[in-house]
Amino acid sequence: MDEILVFDFGGQYCHLIARRIRDLGVFAEIVPFNINIDLLKKKNPKGIIFSGGPSSVYEADSPRVKDEIFQFILKEKIPILGICYGHHLIIHQLGKKIEPHDNKEYGRTELTIINSKTLFNSLTTNEIVWMSHGDQVVTMPEGFEVLAKTGTCPIAAYGNKNLKLYGVQFHPEVVHTPRGNIILENFISNIAKAKKEWKLGDWIDHSIEEIRKTVGDNERVILGLSGGVDSSVAAALLNRAIGNRLHCIFVNNGLLRKNEEKQVQQVFQEELGFQYFHYVDAEDVFLKRLEKIEEPEEKRKIIGHTFIEVFENKTKELEHKFPNIHYLAQGTIYPDRIESSAPSKSAAKIKSHHNLTLPEDMKLRVIEPLKDLYKDEVRKIGLKLGLPKRMITRHPFPGPGLAVRILGAITKEHLDILREADCILLEEIRKAGLYDEVWQAFCVFLPLKTVGIMGDYRTYEYLCAIRIVESLDAMTANFAKLEWNVLEHISTRIINEVKGINRVVYDISNKPPSTIEFE
Repeated sequence: MDEILVFDFGGQYCHLIARRIRDLGVFAEIVPFNINIDLLKKKNPKGIIFSGGPSSVYEADSPRVKDEIFQFILKEKIPILGICYGHHLIIHQLGKKIEPHDNKEYGRTELTIINSKTLFNSLTTNEIVWMSHGDQVVTMPEGFEVLAKTGTCPIAAYGNKNLKLYGVQFHPEVVHTPRGNIILENFISNIAKAKKEWKLGDWIDHSIEEIRKTVGDNERVILGLSGGVDSSVAAALLNRAIGNRLHCIFVNNGLLRKNEEKQVQQVFQEELGFQYFHYVDAEDVFLKRLEKIEEPEEKRKIIGHTFIEVFENKTKELEHKFPNIHYLAQGTIYPDRIESSAPSKSAAKIKSHHNLTLPEDMKLRVIEPLKDLYKDEVRKIGLKLGLPKRMITRHPFPGPGLAVRILGAITKEHLDILREADCILLEEIRKAGLYDEVWQAFCVFLPLKTVGIMGDYRTYEYLCAIRIVESLDAMTANFAKLEWNVLEHISTRIINEVKGINRVVYDISNKPPSTIEFE
């Protein structure tokens, strides 16, 4: 299968590039910028994309492609598209000049296309693109041609048809560049000439084969089944691969939404008929260990480690009846990995993910069958595997549950208040016909008390924040511009019906710079 490699120079949009290429039907894989040359040769990519990044190429410690790698690419004439930092790096590694510019460009910018024969085929003379840079290409080697410019950036895109090297100063992978997919399509199809062979149906067959190879004929797998989209799809995939050697363990950690433990049991035991579904009530253990813990990363670590400990204890119990339990399956997906760890030495870590904070002495080997997929791809696979649509269209729910939707210390009282408020929010979003229109809707408990008046009485109760966002893949998100009457109705119900809350606020921040979750 033809493949495009994305060299990661630390930009948060790096993985979005791979996602866009896969959307266009070509398999894309992220690799570190300092990839081993033998691995590069083995992968034999049809094309390479250099991602953006936070560094400047003229800085002493800025990431660079190894000379042997760069020379190999040039010799083999593997097409390269440089984006933002990658746009600069190609020119810099060829010995020409990149400099900081007084007029920096951020956000929506009009691009003037000078040559539309290659990278900009099918585009008009003027296009809107998304810029985010302070450096500019000043001089280029012989054989390079300026393909596009802006009002303050004379070399906003370039190309060398003979060497198959191209660069764009802007970000074609983001939705803010409306026709960016045409540029990426031109690169992968017309320049790299990659065949469109990436199909989710093929991915399912390949993954089932890989799972069977890994697990073997006799070993068993335990899956942490939360009932969310990711773990549910992972369960369906594993069930198809190994059948009744899959043991689903549902842990009630006390951090779930209202009645969620009952709903999950009903779906998987009664509707889907999974043979082995094990329920563990560990609420007291989790809440005791989280008592007085306020720091978000510490919460995640405690939840992650307790989660594994509960699993191992349950595993010991099950091993007496079911031998050869050696694997722990998780529904980790690409965005979890992006924000959990730096994908290259140049990337910035945002937060840890509870599934990835595993203790070093963990006894189970980990299988993450969805680790290279984005949420919408996971949903499509779930439907192909026969999962009910209502389960597949569920909004994302964080692995640490409501622990990261309560700021500060966690108490049973605060959890119960949040559960009731969140239930009302989701009811009203569904009634308004908005549930399937937005990416995520949830309440956040803020441990701040404000003065209010209910009837003739003065109240001093807690604050609830509502967060509703629109997104395609959770890499970027905008707050949803809901009608005021919908928000007013939600607020009125929460204040009237949830004891302990007397004020509701609406979060109007986007990602970036904010994250979707508060913690």
